[in-house]
Amino acid sequence: MEKRTKILATLGPASDSVEIIEGLINAGANLFRLNFSHGSHEYHANTLKNIRTAMENTGVTVAVLQDISGPKVRIGELKEPFELKKDDVITFLKHEIVGYQEKDNKYVVSINYPELLDKVKEGEFIYLYDGTIRAKVIETGDEIKAQIENHGKLSSKKGVNFPNTVIDIDVITKKDAKDIAWGVANKVDYFAISFVQNKRDMEHARELLGDYKGKLIAKIEKFDAVENIDEIVEASDGLMVARGDLGIEVPYYEVPTIQKRLIKKANAASIPVITATQMLLSMTENERATRAEISDVANAVLDGTDVVMLSEESAVGVDPINVVETMSNIITKTEEIYKFDKYNDLEYKDQFDVIYATVTKLADDLKAKGILVLTSSGTSPIKISRFRPKTKIYAFSHKRKVVNTLCGIWGVYPVSVIKEAQASKMIQKMLKELDSKDLLDKKGPYICTIGYPVGVPGSTNTIKILTESEIEFYLNFSTKKK
Repeated sequence: MEKRTKILATLGPASDSVEIIEGLINAGANLFRLNFSHGSHEYHANTLKNIRTAMENTGVTVAVLQDISGPKVRIGELKEPFELKKDDVITFLKHEIVGYQEKDNKYVVSINYPELLDKVKEGEFIYLYDGTIRAKVIETGDEIKAQIENHGKLSSKKGVNFPNTVIDIDVITKKDAKDIAWGVANKVDYFAISFVQNKRDMEHARELLGDYKGKLIAKIEKFDAVENIDEIVEASDGLMVARGDLGIEVPYYEVPTIQKRLIKKANAASIPVITATQMLLSMTENERATRAEISDVANAVLDGTDVVMLSEESAVGVDPINVVETMSNIITKTEEIYKFDKYNDLEYKDQFDVIYATVTKLADDLKAKGILVLTSSGTSPIKISRFRPKTKIYAFSHKRKVVNTLCGIWGVYPVSVIKEAQASKMIQKMLKELDSKDLLDKKGPYICTIGYPVGVPGSTNTIKILTESEIEFYLNFSTKKK
């Protein structure tokens, strides 16, 4: 409960059981990622059931993020792996073949999206094997020829990137549409959309959700997404800095500054941001993280990220629970020097932002034990989080879906669902819920925010200071009425 920055742990063969998921929750995981690049619907349904069982067993609310695989471009099948050397020539055909070696230094392959070859221009680069092999296009036309610029071994089905080419294809494939429908039917909380290029991609994803109120996360992993970031932010409920493919699509030395810029934009827009890829990668096989990895997590926290993500480390690693404990410890220690109180640094978007900034300043100046937020849509705790109070934000909602999604917001601790509509009873219920979970300090003070009329999204207009005597009054409210 001490850390403000949240942890998103990918589940896989090493971590998909109820027992391990409970251990991950107790170690500090707040969200779980289902990676739809792997596994069947049946496999993910069983993992989702295990998450919900673990949540019930631990009494801790967590969220589920479904990562949609998107149009991953890959080399076709090869007769055998290629040992590519500098100045070798590789030819890309526009029809499907089994790749082969034509001569000593000449190779022929196909890719699973051949239409992309029509968009490539001479002088542009094609990266093979997820960026480890670089080839420069030297001839276009019916066939694309590229010259290898560094040594590498290429095998079947490895990833291909076009870092200079605007590919402009539908990033939501037929498989993705079916996967999103599965997510809607199974009520996942977040959908991460891969290889986003512009706002149209996010609008398409929104259409596929229909009336379902799931949150859409735009994965920023293409150079054109970075160029179109402002319109993507407007069309999204959150961002993920997907540094794996991003580090291939843009010069590697630009990734840290892009990460900081994306986090800053997300903070300014009051949407959550996830920093992902290789954060504690060495812990996939080792007990301890490297010093560089520890610093990477710490710097993402200090940048202002809402969430840090684990991939292979928790999905297939030797000790997923240890990885989450390690990340949680890094976050907790780093937040001792965190830059809280950002109400002087951020622009007010509307009149409600003045209220949220005031709540932050009031809570911190009074050294309040918590900010109690009753929210219908989730907007109020997200907006308060934007100003980064030192004080914990305890969130309550009329809707279970809203409570779950708040697990991905910095500094927000989702507590429970509250159905009461009368203000005094709502305050009483919030305090009693905290007391039942051993989270209530009866001496206070607490800052409480409520909107009138109750249940109307975006109506937060009341701030109450709950002192020791008021806390006692509300805890005994029903008795005093008699």
